[in-house]
Amino acid sequence: MIHEVFMPALSSTMTEGKIVSWVKSPGDKIEKGETVVVVESDKADMDVESFYEGYLAVITVPAGETVPVGEAIALLAETPDEIETAKQQASQSSSASDSASTSPDQAPTEQTPTEQTQKSEPATVSAASQAQDTPSRRNGRTVASPRAKKLAKELKVELDTLTGSGPHGRIVAEDVEAAAGKTPQPEPAAAPQQPTPEPATQPTATPTTPVAIPQGEVVPFNTLQNAVVRNMVASLQVPSFRVGYTITTNELDKLYKQIKPKGVTMTALLAKAVAVTLKQHPKINASYTEKGIQYHAGVNVAVAVAMADGGLITPTLQKADEVDIYSLSRTWKGLVERSRRKQLQPEEYSSGTFTISNLGMYGVDRFDAILPPGQGAIMAIGASRPQVVATTDGMMGVRNQMQVNMTCDHRIIYGADAAAFLQDLAKLIETNPQSLTL
Repeated sequence: MIHEVFMPALSSTMTEGKIVSWVKSPGDKIEKGETVVVVESDKADMDVESFYEGYLAVITVPAGETVPVGEAIALLAETPDEIETAKQQASQSSSASDSASTSPDQAPTEQTPTEQTQKSEPATVSAASQAQDTPSRRNGRTVASPRAKKLAKELKVELDTLTGSGPHGRIVAEDVEAAAGKTPQPEPAAAPQQPTPEPATQPTATPTTPVAIPQGEVVPFNTLQNAVVRNMVASLQVPSFRVGYTITTNELDKLYKQIKPKGVTMTALLAKAVAVTLKQHPKINASYTEKGIQYHAGVNVAVAVAMADGGLITPTLQKADEVDIYSLSRTWKGLVERSRRKQLQPEEYSSGTFTISNLGMYGVDRFDAILPPGQGAIMAIGASRPQVVATTDGMMGVRNQMQVNMTCDHRIIYGADAAAFLQDLAKLIETNPQSLTL
C-alpha cells in the first residue's frame, strides 16, 4: 500500500509549513516513530515522525519550499516493490496538476486540509508537538537528532546512556557534547546571540544582532514573519483603546539588586507583578468570544522576544502568579534559550492570556503595542528614567519612573477596568514589591 505524507499542523494557528530538511532520502527504510522530515511551523522547527514502517518512495516537496497544511509532501511505500508504483503515481499527479493549471476552462476546486485528509490514505507522519511527552527511548529506540547521532559517533558517546533535553525528551547535540565533557556548541541552524547585561528596569531579552540586508532586492517573508503579518492584520479588526500610566520603580530597583545575584531577572519580576495583579482583575486576563467573555483558568504571561532572522515570538510563563520568583526566572531563561534555537513547543508560545512587550532597552520612553489575537490586553513597557517630581511633603525629589501603555479589547474591557488594573499594578510595584518574593 502507498500512503501520502501530508504537511502536518504543528499548532492551532499554523496554515502552512516550510520544509527545513529531509532527514530521510528516497529509498530509505523508515521505522515507526522515526523522524522523516524537519518542518518550520509559524514559530519553531519541529521533527515530523512516521506512523508506519515502510520506504520513502518519492519526495514531492523538496527542502526550502513552503506548502499549505494538509498538502502531500511525499509518498511512502510499504514494500520495496511498491516504490516504482509510487514514483509513477507521483508522476501522474504532477502531470494532472500541470494540466489543470494550464486549462483556462477548468478551475480546480480548493479543498481544505480536512477534506484532503478524508479523501486520501491516513497521513503517515505526526508532529512531535502533537504527541504526548515521550522519553529519549521510544519503542526500544533511542530518539536523537541527526546531528546528535553524528556527534555521538565522533565523540564515542553511547546515546542509550543520555537523557535528552530537546523537545519531548529528544537527545540533541548539546546533550552529546555535555556527556563528552565538551562545551556545548549552538546548533548551526539558529545560533543563539550573546546576551548583554540587563539594565535594572529592562524586562526582556537583548537586542538582536543586525542581519545583512541585500540592497535593491525583494526578500520574501519567512514563515515566522508571515505568521506575524497574519496575526497583526487580524488584530486590526478588533476595536481597541489605550491607557497609559507612570510607575515609580525605586522600590522595585532595590529589590532587584538584592535578588539578582540569586538568578532573578527583571523580566520575571515584572511578569510576576503583572500576574499577581491580573489575578485580582480577571477581566483583564480574559478574551473575547462570539458567545461572550472567556475567563481563563490560569494566568499565563507572554513576553515578546525579537528573533534574529526576523519576526517575534512570545514565550509564555504558565501560571506565573502561582510560581515562585526564583523558579519563574529559571523557566524564563530556558524559554528564551530554546526560542532562539526554535525548540519551543506550541503551548509554550501560543497559550498566553496577557502579553508584555518591552522596548526599554533601546531607550524608548513610550510606545503602543498591537493587541495579539485571542487576548484581551497587552502592555507596552518603556525605559525607566530618573525624573524630577514633586513629593508628598511639597518638596522636589528624583524618582525612577517608567511609562506603561496598555492596549485593550473594548468589546470586553472598558476604560475603568484598565485604569483600576494599572492603579493596582503601580501600587504593588511602588509600595510592596517584596511580596513578589513570597
